[in-house]
Amino acid sequence: MALNQGFEYKTKVSFRDAGSTVLRYLSSRYRHSSADEWRERLESGLILLDEAPAAAEAVLQTGQLLVWCRPPWDEPEVPMCYGVLHEDRELLAVAKPAGLPTLPAGGFFTHTLLALVRRSYPEAAPVHRLGRGTSGIVLFARTAKARRALHGDLRQGAMTKLYRALASGHPVQDDFSIDVPIGPLPHARLGMVHAACTAGRRASSRVTVLQRMDRSSLVRVDIQTGRPHQIRIHLAAAGHPLVGDPLYTAGGGFNQSEAALPGEIGYLLHAEKICFIHPATGLPLEITCSPPPELR
Repeated sequence: MALNQGFEYKTKVSFRDAGSTVLRYLSSRYRHSSADEWRERLESGLILLDEAPAAAEAVLQTGQLLVWCRPPWDEPEVPMCYGVLHEDRELLAVAKPAGLPTLPAGGFFTHTLLALVRRSYPEAAPVHRLGRGTSGIVLFARTAKARRALHGDLRQGAMTKLYRALASGHPVQDDFSIDVPIGPLPHARLGMVHAACTAGRRASSRVTVLQRMDRSSLVRVDIQTGRPHQIRIHLAAAGHPLVGDPLYTAGGGFNQSEAALPGEIGYLLHAEKICFIHPATGLPLEITCSPPPELR
């Protein structure tokens, strides 16, 4: 454990949230804490509304600034390292270890890839993210021009991303597509969690079996879209959840246990290759990252 410096979470009240009380808003939006815990923070003056201590029953108005002044807290230990795969004036590609969160969330703030990278590259902005349990390539933009171009490539499907994963069981075919929509579904602790959802957004993955073992299969996955937890959800939807995945189950739904959260680790998934057009040179660029031994 390591104590960080605390953080201010700032939210501007939208018209949808106007009319709610401060306590009701915090309790419904941040379900990791109970209403009693939020009331205690309000009484301690840790919640500000337009720079003044907020009252629990104060009614929110559109445009107000709500700030949670979170005191320093202990962050769980994680692998505090990364490797540089590619670096130039526009881009940075790094190798993230499994277990290290990409961005602040779920109690992690300084123990994240973003915090580590910005110690040496303060201008770097992540173009995409990997789940905490996923290892491999994370791409950062170092200029506004590169950020706009790469985000455009992602939206248009012009960026190729290949992964390796250890899936349970044996798929019937050696090469197949999964096109199950992905969207948010109610979760007892977090409010909403992405899963297979008929009303969700279009999602497409191409799966190739590389090796069949006794009870599992080593697969390569090419994702044509970038939905949250897409590979975990799609392989689960196909009846082959990732070995060790604590959350997603066969069919593409999720375990409702409060201990099963998206950020929990235990599965084997690796971002192995990314291909795109360099925003400055206009030339194709391919970046690779060797998988861990279990996925070779």
